[in-house]
Amino acid sequence: MQVSVRKLALYPLASAWSGRIRAPLLRPVPSLLSPSTRTLFSETGVWEKDYRSETRRRVEEWWHPRIMAHWRKDALEEGSGRKKFYVLSMFPYPSGRLHMGHVRVYTISDAIGHFQRMRGHQVLNPMGWDAFGLPAENAAIERGLDPGEWTKSNIRSMREQLDSLGLCFNWDREVSTCLPEYYRWTQYMFIKLFEAGLAYQKEAVVNWDPVDQTVLADEQVDENGRSWRSGALVEHKLLTQWFIKTTNYAKPLLDSLADLPEWYGVKAMQANWIGDCTGCYFDFKLKVNGEETGETLSAYSSSPETVFGAAFLAILPSHRLLHGSSSVRSALEKAFQPGRDSLTEVTARNLFTGHEVPLVISHKEAFDGYLDTVIGIPDSCEEDLSVARALSLRWTTVLKSDQDGTQTLINSDEFSGLTREKAFDYITQKARDQKVGGHLTSSKLRDWLISRQRYWGTPIPVVHCGSCGPVAVPEEELPVTLPKLPSLTGKGASPLEAAHDWVNCTCPRCKGPARRETDTMDTFVDSAWYYFRYTDPHNPDRPFERHLADHWLPVDVYIGGKEHAVMHLYYARFFCHFCEDQSLVAHREPFRKLLVQGLIKGQTFKLADSGQYLKREEIDFTDKEPVTLGGGRIEVTWEKMSKSKHNGLDPQEVVQQYGVDTVRLYILYAAPPEQDILWNVKTDALPGVLRWQSRLWQLVTKLRGARQLGDVPNPSLLKKKELAETRKIWENKNYAIQEVTSYFTEDFLFNAAISRLMGLTNTLSSATVRVVQHSVEFEEALAVLVMMTAPMAPHLASELWAGLCQVKNPLSPLLQRGRDVLQQSWPTVDPEYLKVPDFVELSVLINNKACGTVTVPLQASKDTERVQQLILESPLGKKFLGKRSIKRAILSPRTALINFLIDE
Repeated sequence: MQVSVRKLALYPLASAWSGRIRAPLLRPVPSLLSPSTRTLFSETGVWEKDYRSETRRRVEEWWHPRIMAHWRKDALEEGSGRKKFYVLSMFPYPSGRLHMGHVRVYTISDAIGHFQRMRGHQVLNPMGWDAFGLPAENAAIERGLDPGEWTKSNIRSMREQLDSLGLCFNWDREVSTCLPEYYRWTQYMFIKLFEAGLAYQKEAVVNWDPVDQTVLADEQVDENGRSWRSGALVEHKLLTQWFIKTTNYAKPLLDSLADLPEWYGVKAMQANWIGDCTGCYFDFKLKVNGEETGETLSAYSSSPETVFGAAFLAILPSHRLLHGSSSVRSALEKAFQPGRDSLTEVTARNLFTGHEVPLVISHKEAFDGYLDTVIGIPDSCEEDLSVARALSLRWTTVLKSDQDGTQTLINSDEFSGLTREKAFDYITQKARDQKVGGHLTSSKLRDWLISRQRYWGTPIPVVHCGSCGPVAVPEEELPVTLPKLPSLTGKGASPLEAAHDWVNCTCPRCKGPARRETDTMDTFVDSAWYYFRYTDPHNPDRPFERHLADHWLPVDVYIGGKEHAVMHLYYARFFCHFCEDQSLVAHREPFRKLLVQGLIKGQTFKLADSGQYLKREEIDFTDKEPVTLGGGRIEVTWEKMSKSKHNGLDPQEVVQQYGVDTVRLYILYAAPPEQDILWNVKTDALPGVLRWQSRLWQLVTKLRGARQLGDVPNPSLLKKKELAETRKIWENKNYAIQEVTSYFTEDFLFNAAISRLMGLTNTLSSATVRVVQHSVEFEEALAVLVMMTAPMAPHLASELWAGLCQVKNPLSPLLQRGRDVLQQSWPTVDPEYLKVPDFVELSVLINNKACGTVTVPLQASKDTERVQQLILESPLGKKFLGKRSIKRAILSPRTALINFLIDE
């Protein structure tokens, strides 16, 4: 049955552009404490026996605005003394339409937010828009629109879609990176980097995307040399660009990974991206014919402790000095001899040692990693020794080996006499203190290139003055806003060059004529600090107040796609380290736990010979193997959902068909978060969650029916066998609380949490009528089951709870609390359950037949291999299993039982 959920968006939407909540357009949602409105069935006075499609639609329509209203109300209760919990999902680019990947990440953050709210935390679950970038600019060019208007329209559309999914975000903290009130502070951050010497401009050979007409960072070029966005083959150009010196933070960023919890392999990805930080750069001033050119060159050494023994500086033939407008270019070209090391007349003075060495053009096409400038030190490298001898260069010996093999420094000023290990630390530290290098980094890491030659981005707040050079715009003049342009073409130089009245300005320092920087920032700069702004999103005087950032940070759980586990995460961590050094925040790492989720993939059908993607209506599914309507062979695969592959799904259509809670449960149940989901409604996952919802409804129906039988519930009427049954229910309830809580807090295995709740559902479904009628254990276990379902299926759980709270003659105080289920406290394990013995008696079955019991240590009781070993070593095991071939041992996760399947 097709179920419409268009009425879900009943509650007034916030203004996506202003970030303010508009006044309600509909009548206010009544208080849940009002008896006349507390349940859906109170409208009819009848509890429906079955959970049908129509019931589901009415449940979700009723509870959707009430759940969101409660979330908004709770968000306003700040300063209540509750412990904070910051759950953050990566904010989307406003394309105008949600895809199933969005639904997955935001369902996860929503479930965690509800769970932590029930645990008594003050929860921050914000949402915003990564709103600058090429897609909006390209769309504006194609349609003749202003990119701002295009972006606003998309935000309104996506905001409505998110609301219709019942996702409870703190919309009062909404941010959009393309608004001046946001990018003013992105510019402020840039100026802080500029003042710290970490934002700089230099001529560089860069990656140029010929389709999008802009520069790309190295990280935005794939292994085939193609653009990450357009797919075009990247060209190389020599341009003057802005960089952020992230290499200065490489070692701290690498070392602090050790203090973080496991990030599902992402820590290893971060460490691999950074590389081994065993060397550093030193700064040199270049000279031609003894005259300084004003050019500074940074050169890498993998053994900085031996820097006093430098013999030369080596650059690659592809180095910018040989191809740019540098004053040393002619001297280098004159000396360059392809295919061999070329000694030039250019010299370089080391700003740390004061020594002057010649510049050599290497015969190599590449150095280690991504280096293009290295220091040649014969004492520490055989290859450097060979080059120095071949070119008849002089150098100073700086290493002496003692009898025990220890190497110490000589001829190294105050560092002479130190071991290499100690000298390494002292020399690099002094170079950092003098601001002439010394920051430990790897040979594979480059600084972050942030210049983009496009319009729709944050303007770089710098003016270029003929007298003063590049000058930062004063903070009080921020933001430097984007000018209105009559049209965008996307070709040639930066579109901002056309805004003459905007470009031509006055130098803030000398008041002479100047020109504004016309490059805009890479959008990764906007998203590198947005988690700070959420803590204080409407502050007009600073990016955020420190006490608010310190209260909320670090983010307790950060959720997003694994494709952002390198670049975005590295930049975001860099910004936090920098802000801590600037005393803007107290925390060095921004994220405590990271939860990366896999893709949702759809089934694709391609022509076997050409690889052309086909629509389902072009395929004949009559036989076991699908073929084209003409009988052609087809290749069937699972790939990331995409319109071009005809395998995408519109989340709204899926929700209309199955309901919000069903889609949420499917997404959480189909696979652990970090794994891909192969979207196939015929698999066990979707029928499984549909059946489970019905069974939960039936349990409430069962309890309500049992309490209508006439007898007042009386636990003392239960007999021995029934008391044993209640004990089992009690144990399974506590076990479920323990496990589900762990899954929500430790490893986020929501699929396992749902499986555990399904297990508790099975236990309660098999309960006898008298146990249902007279036991507090059944009642409390069912209440706990509904509570723990609530974060994942909030609409259904809210209605189930309302039905439970109107049961006749309730035995448990849980059902006498009032309020909606999401306002209840998360259940805790009974203290008695924690007083367990050190050993447990395990029932042993062989081919499903009981043969006795074996006592095993409690700590080993959940380890299948350990339990199997202990049983085989026991008298019972030797008697019944000693000489038999065991095919499989199945250890029950719910009861103390193991079943051995053996060959008869």
